[in-house]
Amino acid sequence: MKNFQEFIKSCSKDKESYKKLIKFVEELVQERDQAKEHLELLERAIASDYDSILITTLGLEEPALGLEEPGPFIVYVNDGFTRMTGYTREEAIGNTPRMLQGPKTDREVLDTLKKRLKEGQSFFGHTVNYRKDGSEFINQWDIHPLTNEKGEVTHWVSYQHDITERKRSEKKVVDSRIEFDRLVEESKRTLVDVDIQGNIITSNKAFRDLTGFDDEELKKMKFWELLSDNNTESFRLKFDKFKPSDFDNAVFNLSIKNKKGTEVEVKIDTRLLSIDDQTVIRAAFENKSLQKRIVAMLKQRNSNFEKMFDRDKDFRYKLLRDAEGHFRFKYVSDTFEEITGISPDKAENMMLKDLVHQDDFEKVIAHLENVIEGKPNTELFRLKGNSGKYISVIDYAKPVLDSKHAIVEEIKGCTSIEAVPKSKRQASED
Repeated sequence: MKNFQEFIKSCSKDKESYKKLIKFVEELVQERDQAKEHLELLERAIASDYDSILITTLGLEEPALGLEEPGPFIVYVNDGFTRMTGYTREEAIGNTPRMLQGPKTDREVLDTLKKRLKEGQSFFGHTVNYRKDGSEFINQWDIHPLTNEKGEVTHWVSYQHDITERKRSEKKVVDSRIEFDRLVEESKRTLVDVDIQGNIITSNKAFRDLTGFDDEELKKMKFWELLSDNNTESFRLKFDKFKPSDFDNAVFNLSIKNKKGTEVEVKIDTRLLSIDDQTVIRAAFENKSLQKRIVAMLKQRNSNFEKMFDRDKDFRYKLLRDAEGHFRFKYVSDTFEEITGISPDKAENMMLKDLVHQDDFEKVIAHLENVIEGKPNTELFRLKGNSGKYISVIDYAKPVLDSKHAIVEEIKGCTSIEAVPKSKRQASED
């Protein structure tokens, strides 16, 4: 301080000038200290809400500098940023946020971020970032514009979370966060959970059966990538400018493309769930294409169940449930042998599960459970044909009640290949 005072004195014309300069500098130091104190208070106040804070320049004027990789450039980071990323303040300031990007960073998320910032809008999202040591983490941003007295955007402030552990636990969402009193109902539905960026978080088996994609394939997809070309762009925009009202208790009639490229008409009911501090869209699907095929099949037949039968393409049956809960054939019609290669005599007391494709067995059981509860039901599944390969069939089943109409004694049904599209009639290997 003494050297500083001597330096000021050497720059002063006289004692009066020296006093004025000293007072001016002391005021500047006081303002600096107050600003530093206020900043520290602000950081402590939001420390429990955010892991990291960084401030960047606007980034729109930097291309004029002729740089290969224009800004925005980092002008401030807090201690949380250094703890989260491993970079020091000196390494970060003057650099760009691209220093955190790498091979798995989602370009589509970055493009949306860039678009929103150019429009002067806030952005909320997440993607994979990389620490200084090269390790991956999932960084969630909450980015807002900073304006001057004229209301002009001058900088961006980014509040950040490391949500890696939370994302690892999201696989449990469907099982652990469904309301308990709806657990049985939801387990029979076709469900997928999507985050507000359109990423597919998790799905149940019924949804994977509907689309033909496995769990890992779906996790790499955006929701709109499953939709037909006519719907893709409109749904991408819904996620680009996410509004809760667009998805909370909403209904959509759309077409999706399964893994084979076949379009399937679906009705989608969506609702919003709050999982920890994340908003999740839960979508329940109804296969309208299947329903239309079933209606077409029923229209071709007489409303009388006994006449709802085509000797070349259907077989009739009766099922009983044994003490161990297995469904066994009590009766099958003669055409059972033409379709399956098994004679009616051999089929008697045979377990249904011996004929159903193992990947479809759960939904067949759910189908029959509905009938046991007293409700006629229809389902599409694969059955072993007379060549030993599997064919797709549509099954219509209804309950047979006892004389008092109180207990379902057996299940009576008709299984048909007539309404199954030709592409699905092709036998497929187990």
